[in-house]
Amino acid sequence: MAAPTAGSGNEQDQFWPLPKFYFSVDIGDQTDLPFQEVSGLDIDTDIIEYRHGNSPVHSTIKMPGLMKYGDITLKKGVFTNDSKFFDWISKISLNTYERLTVVIRLLDEQGQPKMTWSLTNAFPKQVTPTDMNSQSSEAAIETIVLAHEGLKIEAA
Repeated sequence: MAAPTAGSGNEQDQFWPLPKFYFSVDIGDQTDLPFQEVSGLDIDTDIIEYRHGNSPVHSTIKMPGLMKYGDITLKKGVFTNDSKFFDWISKISLNTYERLTVVIRLLDEQGQPKMTWSLTNAFPKQVTPTDMNSQSSEAAIETIVLAHEGLKIEAA
């Protein structure tokens, strides 16, 4: 099989990987939120090992078990009068909290989604405010970690 020939790079084609810096995040009814970083879009499967007693093979067989989804970490700049994440996590009380759908889209040059990750029943697990350092000139970044119950991936 012949190797594919890359295009000119003037526009996205099938031979150039998508850049990872152009993305959008929707949480519930809030759309296109300005996050600096998204990580943790992991899917993992438990492995079930089994060997029946009269098997002539002296090792176990491996079967797929339950699916597990990693926690999603979102990082964004701290802005004046913006406490949405702290307000959301502070509402958690005795298993009564708002679960939302989170949609993360990887975009092409024209802002069109090419890959979409949809999180089901997401809720905040941890909110970490920025660290503060009088010797630093960096932007203040806060972190929110979301737990969820399912991940659906779609390619455009």
